[in-house]
Amino acid sequence: MGESYIISIDFGTTYSGYAFSLTSREEEVNPHVKFWGEEVGLETPKTPTCILFDEHQQFVSFGYEVKQTYLRNSGKQSRAKFFFDCFKMSLYGKKVTTDLTIKAANGREMKALKVFAEALRFLKDDALKTIQQNTEGKKFTASDFTWVLTVPAIWDHSAKQFMREAATQAGIVTEGTENNLVFALEPEAASVYCKKLPSEGFIAENGGESKLNQSPGTQYIIVDCGGGTIDITVHEVISGRNLKELHKASGNDLGGQTVDKQFKKFLKEIFCNGVWDEYEKSYPNEIQKIMYEFAIAKKRDDDIDITCPLNLATLAKKTHKKIEKFFKNVEGASWNDGSIKIFKQKLRSFFAQSLQGITLSLREILQKCFNIQYILLVGGYADSKILRRHITDEFIDQCKVLCPFRPQEAIVKGAVDFGRNQGVVAFRKSAFTYGISVYERFDASKHKPEKKYKNKHGEWCKNIFMKMLQIDEDVGWNQVKNFNLYPVDSDQTSLSYKFYRTKHENPQYVDEEEVEKIGSFVVDSPNTALGLNRKTEVNIEFGFTEMKATATDIDSGSTESIKLDFLTN
Repeated sequence: MGESYIISIDFGTTYSGYAFSLTSREEEVNPHVKFWGEEVGLETPKTPTCILFDEHQQFVSFGYEVKQTYLRNSGKQSRAKFFFDCFKMSLYGKKVTTDLTIKAANGREMKALKVFAEALRFLKDDALKTIQQNTEGKKFTASDFTWVLTVPAIWDHSAKQFMREAATQAGIVTEGTENNLVFALEPEAASVYCKKLPSEGFIAENGGESKLNQSPGTQYIIVDCGGGTIDITVHEVISGRNLKELHKASGNDLGGQTVDKQFKKFLKEIFCNGVWDEYEKSYPNEIQKIMYEFAIAKKRDDDIDITCPLNLATLAKKTHKKIEKFFKNVEGASWNDGSIKIFKQKLRSFFAQSLQGITLSLREILQKCFNIQYILLVGGYADSKILRRHITDEFIDQCKVLCPFRPQEAIVKGAVDFGRNQGVVAFRKSAFTYGISVYERFDASKHKPEKKYKNKHGEWCKNIFMKMLQIDEDVGWNQVKNFNLYPVDSDQTSLSYKFYRTKHENPQYVDEEEVEKIGSFVVDSPNTALGLNRKTEVNIEFGFTEMKATATDIDSGSTESIKLDFLTN
Protein backbone atom coordinates (compact mmCIF):
# COMPACT_ATOMS: atom_id res chain seq x y z
CA MET A 1 0.00 0.00 0.00
CA GLY A 2 2.94 2.36 0.52
CA GLU A 3 3.10 5.63 2.39
CA SER A 4 0.10 7.62 3.48
CA TYR A 5 0.97 11.21 4.26
CA ILE A 6 -1.93 13.10 5.82
CA ILE A 7 -2.35 16.56 7.32
CA SER A 8 -5.66 17.49 8.93
CA ILE A 9 -6.60 21.09 9.65
CA ASP A 10 -9.25 21.78 12.27
CA PHE A 11 -10.23 25.32 11.41
CA GLY A 12 -12.39 26.37 14.35
CA THR A 13 -14.39 29.47 15.18
CA THR A 14 -12.39 30.21 18.32
CA TYR A 15 -9.30 27.99 17.99
CA SER A 16 -7.55 26.21 15.11
CA GLY A 17 -4.86 23.57 14.81
CA TYR A 18 -3.56 20.66 12.79
CA ALA A 19 -2.33 17.09 13.11
CA PHE A 20 -0.31 14.90 10.77
CA SER A 21 0.69 11.33 10.14
CA LEU A 22 3.53 9.98 7.99
CA THR A 23 3.03 6.26 8.42
CA SER A 24 2.26 3.40 6.08
CA ARG A 25 -1.44 2.78 5.62
CA GLU A 26 -1.58 -0.45 7.61
CA GLU A 27 -0.18 0.97 10.83
CA GLU A 28 -2.54 1.94 13.63
CA VAL A 29 -1.56 5.49 14.24
CA ASN A 30 -1.77 8.17 16.89
CA PRO A 31 -1.41 11.35 14.83
CA HIS A 32 1.02 14.04 15.92
CA VAL A 33 -0.74 17.20 17.08
CA LYS A 34 1.14 20.49 16.85
CA PHE A 35 1.22 22.37 20.18
CA TRP A 36 1.04 26.15 20.25
CA GLY A 37 1.59 29.11 22.54
CA GLU A 38 5.24 28.92 23.52
CA GLU A 39 5.55 32.70 22.96
CA VAL A 40 2.86 33.36 25.57
CA GLY A 41 3.96 30.68 28.04
CA LEU A 42 1.32 28.13 27.02
CA GLU A 43 1.20 24.72 25.38
CA THR A 44 -2.17 24.12 23.74
CA PRO A 45 -3.33 21.82 20.90
CA LYS A 46 -4.88 24.77 19.08
CA THR A 47 -4.11 28.45 18.59
CA PRO A 48 -6.68 31.27 18.61
CA THR A 49 -8.42 31.72 15.25
CA CYS A 50 -7.55 35.38 14.93
CA ILE A 51 -5.70 36.98 12.06
CA LEU A 52 -4.07 40.33 11.48
CA PHE A 53 -3.54 42.26 8.23
CA ASP A 54 -1.75 45.59 7.93
CA GLU A 55 -3.44 48.76 6.68
CA HIS A 56 -2.78 47.62 3.08
CA GLN A 57 -4.56 44.29 3.71
CA GLN A 58 -1.28 42.35 3.67
CA PHE A 59 -1.07 39.35 6.03
CA VAL A 60 0.85 40.02 9.27
CA SER A 61 0.21 37.16 11.71
CA PHE A 62 -2.17 34.49 12.98
CA GLY A 63 -3.01 33.00 16.39
CA TYR A 64 -1.05 33.66 19.59
CA GLU A 65 1.37 35.82 17.65
CA VAL A 66 -1.46 38.27 17.00
CA LYS A 67 -1.86 38.55 20.76
CA GLN A 68 1.81 39.43 21.00
CA THR A 69 1.68 42.16 18.35
CA TYR A 70 -1.78 43.64 17.84
CA LEU A 71 -2.97 43.20 21.40
CA ARG A 72 0.08 44.98 22.81
CA ASN A 73 -0.06 48.00 20.54
CA SER A 74 -1.66 51.25 21.48
CA GLY A 75 -5.20 51.87 20.30
CA LYS A 76 -4.30 54.18 17.41
CA GLN A 77 -1.74 51.84 15.82
CA SER A 78 -4.13 48.92 16.23
CA ARG A 79 -7.05 50.67 14.61
CA ALA A 80 -5.30 51.13 11.25
CA LYS A 81 -4.86 47.38 11.01
CA PHE A 82 -7.41 44.72 10.06
CA PHE A 83 -7.97 42.35 12.98
CA PHE A 84 -10.42 39.45 12.56
CA ASP A 85 -11.60 37.16 15.31
CA CYS A 86 -14.17 34.31 15.17
CA PHE A 87 -14.71 35.06 11.48
CA LYS A 88 -15.71 31.47 10.67
CA MET A 89 -19.22 32.32 11.89
CA SER A 90 -19.70 34.53 8.83
CA LEU A 91 -20.29 31.27 6.87
CA TYR A 92 -22.95 29.91 9.23
CA GLY A 93 -26.57 29.56 8.19
CA LYS A 94 -26.42 31.30 4.85
CA LYS A 95 -25.84 30.86 1.15
CA VAL A 96 -22.26 32.03 0.81
CA THR A 97 -20.89 33.80 -2.26
CA THR A 98 -17.29 34.47 -3.28
CA ASP A 99 -18.06 38.20 -2.95
CA LEU A 100 -18.85 37.96 0.75
CA THR A 101 -17.11 40.66 2.79
CA ILE A 102 -16.56 40.66 6.53
CA LYS A 103 -15.93 43.43 9.03
CA ALA A 104 -12.64 43.78 10.88
CA ALA A 105 -12.42 45.13 14.44
CA ASN A 106 -11.69 48.60 12.99
CA GLY A 107 -15.07 48.56 11.23
CA ARG A 108 -13.57 48.29 7.74
CA GLU A 109 -14.42 45.43 5.40
CA MET A 110 -12.31 42.89 3.60
CA LYS A 111 -13.09 40.04 1.18
CA ALA A 112 -13.90 37.00 3.30
CA LEU A 113 -12.22 34.73 0.75
CA LYS A 114 -8.90 36.50 1.30
CA VAL A 115 -9.19 36.31 5.10
CA PHE A 116 -9.93 32.56 5.02
CA ALA A 117 -7.30 31.84 2.37
CA GLU A 118 -4.54 33.62 4.33
CA ALA A 119 -5.51 31.80 7.54
CA LEU A 120 -5.34 28.46 5.72
CA ARG A 121 -2.07 29.45 4.04
CA PHE A 122 -0.54 30.17 7.44
CA LEU A 123 -1.65 26.77 8.82
CA LYS A 124 -0.44 24.98 5.66
CA ASP A 125 3.01 26.62 5.77
CA ASP A 126 3.36 26.01 9.51
CA ALA A 127 2.43 22.33 9.07
CA LEU A 128 4.99 21.78 6.31
CA LYS A 129 7.65 23.55 8.40
CA THR A 130 6.86 21.46 11.50
CA ILE A 131 6.96 18.21 9.52
CA GLN A 132 10.31 19.17 8.00
CA GLN A 133 11.74 19.60 11.50
CA ASN A 134 10.52 16.11 12.38
CA THR A 135 11.94 14.34 9.35
CA GLU A 136 15.66 15.20 9.29
CA GLY A 137 15.11 17.97 6.82
CA LYS A 138 13.40 15.86 4.14
CA LYS A 139 11.73 18.35 1.81
CA PHE A 140 7.96 18.15 1.42
CA THR A 141 5.54 20.16 -0.67
CA ALA A 142 1.79 20.50 -0.27
CA SER A 143 1.18 18.02 -3.10
CA ASP A 144 2.86 15.18 -1.15
CA PHE A 145 -0.09 15.09 1.26
CA THR A 146 -3.75 14.29 1.48
CA TRP A 147 -5.19 17.37 3.21
CA VAL A 148 -8.26 16.91 5.37
CA LEU A 149 -10.14 20.08 6.21
CA THR A 150 -12.83 19.86 8.90
CA VAL A 151 -16.13 21.68 8.44
CA PRO A 152 -19.38 21.73 10.46
CA ALA A 153 -21.88 19.16 9.21
CA ILE A 154 -24.67 21.75 9.55
CA TRP A 155 -23.06 24.14 7.07
CA ASP A 156 -24.67 24.80 3.72
CA HIS A 157 -22.95 23.22 0.69
CA SER A 158 -22.00 26.70 -0.47
CA ALA A 159 -19.92 27.26 2.68
CA LYS A 160 -18.04 23.99 2.07
CA GLN A 161 -17.39 25.02 -1.51
CA PHE A 162 -16.21 28.43 -0.32
CA MET A 163 -13.65 26.63 1.88
CA ARG A 164 -12.45 24.60 -1.13
CA GLU A 165 -11.94 27.87 -3.01
CA ALA A 166 -10.07 29.36 -0.02
CA ALA A 167 -7.88 26.24 0.29
CA THR A 168 -7.05 26.46 -3.42
CA GLN A 169 -6.07 30.11 -3.08
CA ALA A 170 -3.97 29.15 -0.04
CA GLY A 171 -1.95 26.74 -2.21
CA ILE A 172 -3.13 23.60 -0.38
CA VAL A 173 -4.22 22.18 -3.73
CA THR A 174 -3.61 23.35 -7.28
CA GLU A 175 -5.02 22.43 -10.64
CA GLY A 176 -4.59 18.70 -11.05
CA THR A 177 -4.27 17.94 -7.31
CA GLU A 178 -7.86 18.86 -6.33
CA ASN A 179 -8.48 15.30 -5.14
CA ASN A 180 -5.79 15.77 -2.46
CA LEU A 181 -8.26 17.91 -0.50
CA VAL A 182 -10.90 16.00 1.46
CA PHE A 183 -13.58 17.48 3.68
CA ALA A 184 -14.34 15.79 6.98
CA LEU A 185 -17.50 16.76 8.77
CA GLU A 186 -16.47 17.74 12.30
CA PRO A 187 -18.79 15.42 14.27
CA GLU A 188 -17.92 12.54 11.89
CA ALA A 189 -14.20 13.03 12.48
CA ALA A 190 -14.85 13.02 16.24
CA SER A 191 -16.95 9.89 15.91
CA VAL A 192 -14.09 8.07 14.14
CA TYR A 193 -11.72 9.13 16.95
CA CYS A 194 -14.01 8.13 19.83
CA LYS A 195 -14.72 4.71 18.29
CA LYS A 196 -11.07 3.79 18.84
CA LEU A 197 -10.68 5.05 22.40
CA PRO A 198 -10.18 2.63 25.31
CA SER A 199 -12.25 3.27 28.43
CA GLU A 200 -9.38 5.17 30.07
CA GLY A 201 -9.58 7.61 27.15
CA PHE A 202 -12.82 9.06 28.53
CA ILE A 203 -13.32 11.33 31.52
CA ALA A 204 -14.72 9.12 34.27
CA GLU A 205 -17.44 11.36 35.63
CA ASN A 206 -19.99 9.87 38.04
CA GLY A 207 -17.28 7.41 39.00
CA GLY A 208 -18.27 4.99 36.21
CA GLU A 209 -15.80 3.71 33.68
CA SER A 210 -17.13 3.41 30.19
CA LYS A 211 -16.15 3.13 26.59
CA LEU A 212 -18.06 3.07 23.35
CA ASN A 213 -19.54 -0.31 22.49
CA GLN A 214 -18.31 -1.37 19.04
CA SER A 215 -20.86 -4.05 18.24
CA PRO A 216 -23.02 -3.57 15.15
CA GLY A 217 -26.31 -1.89 15.96
CA THR A 218 -24.84 0.42 18.62
CA GLN A 219 -26.34 3.88 18.17
CA TYR A 220 -24.93 7.11 19.54
CA ILE A 221 -25.17 10.88 19.20
CA ILE A 222 -22.01 12.97 18.69
CA VAL A 223 -22.30 16.53 19.90
CA ASP A 224 -19.46 18.70 18.63
CA CYS A 225 -19.44 21.58 21.07
CA GLY A 226 -17.51 24.29 19.28
CA GLY A 227 -16.98 27.95 19.98
CA GLY A 228 -19.45 28.97 17.30
CA THR A 229 -21.66 26.03 16.44
CA ILE A 230 -23.15 23.02 18.18
CA ASP A 231 -23.05 20.33 15.51
CA ILE A 232 -24.99 17.13 16.12
CA THR A 233 -24.84 13.85 14.20
CA VAL A 234 -26.32 10.42 14.96
CA HIS A 235 -24.36 7.28 14.04
CA GLU A 236 -24.93 3.56 14.11
CA VAL A 237 -22.08 1.06 14.05
CA ILE A 238 -22.54 -1.28 11.10
CA SER A 239 -20.29 -4.26 10.42
CA GLY A 240 -16.54 -3.90 10.82
CA ARG A 241 -15.14 -0.40 11.04
CA ASN A 242 -18.01 1.37 9.33
CA LEU A 243 -20.71 3.76 10.44
CA LYS A 244 -24.10 4.82 9.14
CA GLU A 245 -25.67 8.24 9.65
CA LEU A 246 -29.15 7.81 11.14
CA HIS A 247 -30.34 11.40 11.22
CA LYS A 248 -29.15 14.27 9.09
CA ALA A 249 -26.92 16.81 10.81
CA SER A 250 -28.63 19.27 13.09
CA GLY A 251 -27.53 21.88 15.58
CA ASN A 252 -27.41 25.60 16.21
CA ASP A 253 -25.12 28.58 16.72
CA LEU A 254 -25.19 28.46 20.53
CA GLY A 255 -21.61 27.30 21.09
CA GLY A 256 -19.07 28.46 23.67
CA GLN A 257 -19.09 32.02 22.36
CA THR A 258 -22.64 32.42 23.63
CA VAL A 259 -21.26 32.04 27.15
CA ASP A 260 -18.53 34.62 26.45
CA LYS A 261 -21.12 37.10 25.16
CA GLN A 262 -23.19 36.73 28.34
CA PHE A 263 -20.08 37.36 30.44
CA LYS A 264 -19.26 40.48 28.40
CA LYS A 265 -22.84 41.71 28.77
CA PHE A 266 -22.54 41.30 32.53
CA LEU A 267 -19.32 43.36 32.63
CA LYS A 268 -21.13 46.07 30.70
CA GLU A 269 -23.88 46.05 33.34
CA ILE A 270 -21.32 46.36 36.13
CA PHE A 271 -19.29 49.14 34.49
CA CYS A 272 -22.32 51.20 33.59
CA ASN A 273 -22.64 54.87 32.56
CA GLY A 274 -20.58 54.23 29.44
CA VAL A 275 -17.42 53.12 31.27
CA TRP A 276 -17.32 49.71 29.54
CA ASP A 277 -18.16 51.20 26.13
CA GLU A 278 -15.30 53.66 26.38
CA TYR A 279 -12.95 50.93 27.57
CA GLU A 280 -13.91 48.68 24.65
CA LYS A 281 -13.24 51.48 22.16
CA SER A 282 -9.91 52.58 23.67
CA TYR A 283 -8.36 49.24 24.65
CA PRO A 284 -9.59 46.45 22.31
CA ASN A 285 -6.40 44.55 23.08
CA GLU A 286 -7.16 44.39 26.82
CA ILE A 287 -10.68 43.14 26.20
CA GLN A 288 -9.09 40.23 24.34
CA LYS A 289 -6.92 39.49 27.39
CA ILE A 290 -9.93 39.49 29.70
CA MET A 291 -11.74 37.12 27.32
CA TYR A 292 -8.76 34.71 27.15
CA GLU A 293 -8.66 34.63 30.94
CA PHE A 294 -12.39 33.94 31.04
CA ALA A 295 -12.05 31.18 28.41
CA ILE A 296 -9.75 29.27 30.74
CA ALA A 297 -11.75 30.04 33.89
CA LYS A 298 -15.10 28.95 32.43
CA LYS A 299 -13.94 25.34 32.23
CA ARG A 300 -14.47 25.09 36.01
CA ASP A 301 -17.71 24.93 37.95
CA ASP A 302 -16.62 27.26 40.71
CA ASP A 303 -16.26 30.90 41.72
CA ILE A 304 -13.78 32.52 39.33
CA ASP A 305 -11.49 35.54 39.53
CA ILE A 306 -10.77 37.71 36.49
CA THR A 307 -7.94 40.23 36.70
CA CYS A 308 -9.17 43.79 36.31
CA PRO A 309 -6.72 45.63 34.02
CA LEU A 310 -5.37 48.95 35.29
CA ASN A 311 -6.88 50.92 32.42
CA LEU A 312 -10.37 49.69 33.26
CA ALA A 313 -9.86 50.65 36.90
CA THR A 314 -8.57 54.09 35.84
CA LEU A 315 -11.57 54.70 33.57
CA ALA A 316 -13.91 53.62 36.35
CA LYS A 317 -12.28 56.09 38.76
CA LYS A 318 -12.84 58.92 36.27
CA THR A 319 -16.53 58.75 37.15
CA HIS A 320 -15.56 60.02 40.65
CA LYS A 321 -16.49 56.87 42.45
CA LYS A 322 -14.37 54.05 43.77
CA ILE A 323 -14.34 50.87 41.76
CA GLU A 324 -15.94 48.96 44.66
CA LYS A 325 -19.04 51.15 44.25
CA PHE A 326 -19.70 49.70 40.80
CA PHE A 327 -20.32 46.35 42.49
CA LYS A 328 -22.66 47.72 45.14
CA ASN A 329 -26.00 46.56 43.73
CA VAL A 330 -24.61 43.81 41.52
CA GLU A 331 -25.75 40.26 42.18
CA GLY A 332 -23.33 37.45 41.43
CA ALA A 333 -20.03 39.38 41.49
CA SER A 334 -17.82 41.34 43.85
CA TRP A 335 -14.64 43.40 43.80
CA ASN A 336 -11.78 41.35 45.14
CA ASP A 337 -8.64 43.46 45.51
CA GLY A 338 -7.74 43.99 41.85
CA SER A 339 -9.90 41.14 40.56
CA ILE A 340 -13.51 40.73 39.56
CA LYS A 341 -14.93 37.73 41.41
CA ILE A 342 -17.79 35.97 39.61
CA PHE A 343 -19.76 33.58 41.79
CA LYS A 344 -20.49 30.04 40.68
CA GLN A 345 -24.26 30.58 40.29
CA LYS A 346 -23.65 33.63 38.11
CA LEU A 347 -21.12 31.74 35.97
CA ARG A 348 -23.70 28.99 35.47
CA SER A 349 -26.28 31.58 34.36
CA PHE A 350 -24.00 32.58 31.45
CA PHE A 351 -24.38 29.01 30.16
CA ALA A 352 -28.18 28.86 30.44
CA GLN A 353 -29.16 29.92 26.90
CA SER A 354 -26.55 27.70 25.25
CA LEU A 355 -27.35 24.64 27.38
CA GLN A 356 -31.06 25.07 26.74
CA GLY A 357 -30.38 25.09 22.98
CA ILE A 358 -28.24 21.93 23.14
CA THR A 359 -30.77 20.16 25.37
CA LEU A 360 -33.67 20.95 23.03
CA SER A 361 -31.75 19.68 19.99
CA LEU A 362 -30.84 16.45 21.79
CA ARG A 363 -34.34 15.91 23.13
CA GLU A 364 -35.76 16.24 19.63
CA ILE A 365 -33.47 13.46 18.40
CA LEU A 366 -34.05 11.19 21.40
CA GLN A 367 -37.82 11.45 20.90
CA LYS A 368 -37.51 9.86 17.47
CA CYS A 369 -37.61 6.08 17.41
CA PHE A 370 -33.91 5.38 17.66
CA ASN A 371 -32.29 3.19 20.29
CA ILE A 372 -29.51 5.53 21.38
CA GLN A 373 -27.09 4.24 24.01
CA TYR A 374 -24.56 7.09 24.23
CA ILE A 375 -24.15 10.82 23.88
CA LEU A 376 -20.56 11.75 23.03
CA LEU A 377 -19.45 15.28 23.86
CA VAL A 378 -16.44 16.57 21.90
CA GLY A 379 -14.95 19.94 20.91
CA GLY A 380 -13.24 22.60 23.00
CA TYR A 381 -16.45 23.76 24.68
CA ALA A 382 -16.93 20.21 26.03
CA ASP A 383 -13.93 20.97 28.25
CA SER A 384 -16.39 22.88 30.41
CA LYS A 385 -17.52 21.04 33.52
CA ILE A 386 -20.80 22.98 33.65
CA LEU A 387 -21.71 21.76 30.16
CA ARG A 388 -20.75 18.13 30.82
CA ARG A 389 -22.60 18.03 34.14
CA HIS A 390 -25.74 19.60 32.68
CA ILE A 391 -25.97 17.15 29.76
CA THR A 392 -25.22 14.20 32.04
CA ASP A 393 -27.93 15.27 34.52
CA GLU A 394 -30.48 15.85 31.75
CA PHE A 395 -30.02 12.54 29.93
CA ILE A 396 -28.54 10.12 32.49
CA ASP A 397 -31.78 8.11 32.55
CA GLN A 398 -31.79 7.59 28.79
CA CYS A 399 -28.15 7.00 27.86
CA LYS A 400 -24.52 7.24 28.91
CA VAL A 401 -22.81 10.58 28.43
CA LEU A 402 -19.13 10.23 27.43
CA CYS A 403 -16.44 12.84 26.87
CA PRO A 404 -12.86 12.03 25.79
CA PHE A 405 -10.02 13.33 27.96
CA ARG A 406 -8.92 15.89 25.41
CA PRO A 407 -12.19 16.78 23.69
CA GLN A 408 -10.51 19.58 21.75
CA GLU A 409 -8.20 17.11 19.98
CA ALA A 410 -10.88 14.59 19.02
CA ILE A 411 -11.75 16.28 15.75
CA VAL A 412 -8.27 17.02 14.43
CA LYS A 413 -7.03 13.49 15.30
CA GLY A 414 -10.14 11.80 13.96
CA ALA A 415 -9.78 13.77 10.73
CA VAL A 416 -6.39 12.12 10.05
CA ASP A 417 -8.04 8.69 10.32
CA PHE A 418 -10.87 9.92 8.15
CA GLY A 419 -8.34 10.94 5.48
CA ARG A 420 -7.03 7.39 5.47
CA ASN A 421 -10.43 5.69 5.38
CA GLN A 422 -12.85 8.12 3.73
CA GLY A 423 -15.52 5.47 3.35
CA VAL A 424 -15.80 4.99 7.12
CA VAL A 425 -19.27 6.58 7.07
CA ALA A 426 -20.81 4.10 4.66
CA PHE A 427 -24.24 5.80 4.52
CA ARG A 428 -25.32 9.39 4.98
CA LYS A 429 -28.75 11.05 4.92
CA SER A 430 -29.40 13.43 2.07
CA ALA A 431 -30.01 16.97 3.33
CA PHE A 432 -31.99 17.94 0.20
CA THR A 433 -34.09 16.60 -2.64
CA TYR A 434 -31.98 16.90 -5.82
CA GLY A 435 -33.32 17.01 -9.35
CA ILE A 436 -32.79 17.96 -12.97
CA SER A 437 -35.03 19.98 -15.27
CA VAL A 438 -36.66 17.84 -18.01
CA TYR A 439 -39.50 17.86 -20.57
CA GLU A 440 -42.35 15.33 -20.51
CA ARG A 441 -45.14 14.67 -23.02
CA PHE A 442 -47.89 17.14 -22.08
CA ASP A 443 -50.80 15.62 -20.16
CA ALA A 444 -53.66 18.05 -19.51
CA SER A 445 -54.86 16.02 -16.52
CA LYS A 446 -51.63 16.52 -14.55
CA HIS A 447 -49.65 19.40 -16.09
CA LYS A 448 -50.19 23.15 -15.79
CA PRO A 449 -51.38 24.65 -19.08
CA GLU A 450 -48.85 27.52 -18.89
CA LYS A 451 -46.03 24.95 -18.95
CA LYS A 452 -47.05 23.72 -22.40
CA TYR A 453 -44.36 23.81 -25.13
CA LYS A 454 -45.18 22.88 -28.74
CA ASN A 455 -42.81 21.76 -31.48
CA LYS A 456 -43.03 19.60 -34.61
CA HIS A 457 -42.91 16.47 -32.44
CA GLY A 458 -46.00 17.37 -30.42
CA GLU A 459 -46.81 18.96 -27.07
CA TRP A 460 -44.44 18.91 -24.12
CA CYS A 461 -44.51 20.06 -20.54
CA LYS A 462 -41.37 22.01 -19.63
CA ASN A 463 -39.60 22.68 -16.28
CA ILE A 464 -40.47 19.27 -14.81
CA PHE A 465 -38.41 18.49 -11.67
CA MET A 466 -37.07 14.98 -12.27
CA LYS A 467 -36.05 13.69 -8.89
CA MET A 468 -32.59 12.14 -8.58
CA LEU A 469 -32.40 11.87 -4.81
CA GLN A 470 -34.95 12.54 -2.08
CA ILE A 471 -34.38 14.40 1.16
CA ASP A 472 -33.55 12.00 4.04
CA GLU A 473 -32.75 9.17 1.62
CA ASP A 474 -29.77 6.98 2.57
CA VAL A 475 -26.84 7.67 0.26
CA GLY A 476 -23.99 5.17 0.05
CA TRP A 477 -20.37 6.28 0.18
CA ASN A 478 -19.44 7.63 -3.28
CA GLN A 479 -22.70 6.29 -4.67
CA VAL A 480 -23.37 7.01 -8.35
CA LYS A 481 -26.89 7.27 -9.78
CA ASN A 482 -27.51 6.95 -13.54
CA PHE A 483 -30.30 8.49 -15.58
CA ASN A 484 -31.02 8.26 -19.32
CA LEU A 485 -32.36 11.38 -21.01
CA TYR A 486 -33.41 12.13 -24.61
CA PRO A 487 -33.79 15.35 -26.65
CA VAL A 488 -37.20 16.94 -27.38
CA ASP A 489 -36.18 18.15 -30.81
CA SER A 490 -34.64 15.90 -33.48
CA ASP A 491 -32.50 18.76 -34.87
CA GLN A 492 -30.94 20.11 -31.70
CA THR A 493 -27.16 19.72 -31.64
CA SER A 494 -26.61 20.72 -28.02
CA LEU A 495 -28.41 19.65 -24.87
CA SER A 496 -28.71 21.83 -21.80
CA TYR A 497 -28.84 20.31 -18.30
CA LYS A 498 -29.86 22.27 -15.20
CA PHE A 499 -29.60 20.90 -11.64
CA TYR A 500 -31.72 21.93 -8.65
CA ARG A 501 -32.17 21.25 -4.95
CA THR A 502 -34.99 21.83 -2.45
CA LYS A 503 -36.03 20.88 1.08
CA HIS A 504 -39.38 19.65 -0.29
CA GLU A 505 -39.93 15.93 -0.81
CA ASN A 506 -41.87 15.97 -4.08
CA PRO A 507 -41.58 19.18 -6.12
CA GLN A 508 -43.29 18.99 -9.51
CA TYR A 509 -41.58 21.92 -11.29
CA VAL A 510 -38.12 23.47 -10.99
CA ASP A 511 -39.52 27.01 -10.71
CA GLU A 512 -41.56 26.34 -7.57
CA GLU A 513 -40.83 28.28 -4.41
CA GLU A 514 -37.74 27.21 -2.43
CA VAL A 515 -36.29 25.27 -5.37
CA GLU A 516 -32.84 26.61 -6.18
CA LYS A 517 -30.57 26.06 -9.16
CA ILE A 518 -27.14 24.68 -8.25
CA GLY A 519 -25.48 24.21 -11.61
CA SER A 520 -25.84 23.67 -15.34
CA PHE A 521 -23.86 22.71 -18.41
CA VAL A 522 -24.35 22.11 -22.13
CA VAL A 523 -23.41 18.82 -23.86
CA ASP A 524 -22.74 18.70 -27.60
CA SER A 525 -24.77 16.18 -29.55
CA PRO A 526 -23.53 16.74 -33.13
CA ASN A 527 -25.00 13.66 -34.85
CA THR A 528 -28.73 14.17 -35.31
CA ALA A 529 -29.37 11.03 -37.37
CA LEU A 530 -31.05 9.22 -34.47
CA GLY A 531 -33.35 12.20 -33.84
CA LEU A 532 -35.31 11.85 -30.60
CA ASN A 533 -33.69 8.46 -29.91
CA ARG A 534 -30.31 9.95 -29.02
CA LYS A 535 -29.47 8.83 -25.51
CA THR A 536 -27.58 10.97 -22.99
CA GLU A 537 -26.42 9.25 -19.84
CA VAL A 538 -26.35 11.49 -16.76
CA ASN A 539 -24.36 10.27 -13.74
CA ILE A 540 -24.52 11.96 -10.37
CA GLU A 541 -21.90 11.12 -7.74
CA PHE A 542 -23.55 11.57 -4.35
CA GLY A 543 -22.55 10.30 -1.00
CA PHE A 544 -19.85 12.70 -0.01
CA THR A 545 -19.44 16.27 1.15
CA GLU A 546 -19.26 17.40 -2.48
CA MET A 547 -21.21 16.24 -5.52
CA LYS A 548 -20.39 15.82 -9.19
CA ALA A 549 -22.62 15.56 -12.26
CA THR A 550 -21.49 14.11 -15.60
CA ALA A 551 -23.48 13.84 -18.84
CA THR A 552 -22.36 11.88 -21.91
CA ASP A 553 -23.92 11.91 -25.37
CA ILE A 554 -23.68 8.17 -26.10
CA ASP A 555 -23.59 8.49 -29.90
CA SER A 556 -20.71 10.99 -30.16
CA GLY A 557 -19.00 10.35 -26.82
CA SER A 558 -19.20 14.08 -26.06
CA THR A 559 -19.07 14.56 -22.30
CA GLU A 560 -19.29 17.34 -19.72
CA SER A 561 -19.02 17.30 -15.95
CA ILE A 562 -19.20 19.80 -13.10
CA LYS A 563 -18.81 19.81 -9.36
CA LEU A 564 -22.30 20.98 -8.49
CA ASP A 565 -21.75 24.64 -7.71
CA PHE A 566 -23.42 25.95 -4.59
CA LEU A 567 -21.45 29.22 -4.74
CA THR A 568 -23.42 31.83 -6.56
CA ASN A 569 -21.91 35.20 -7.31
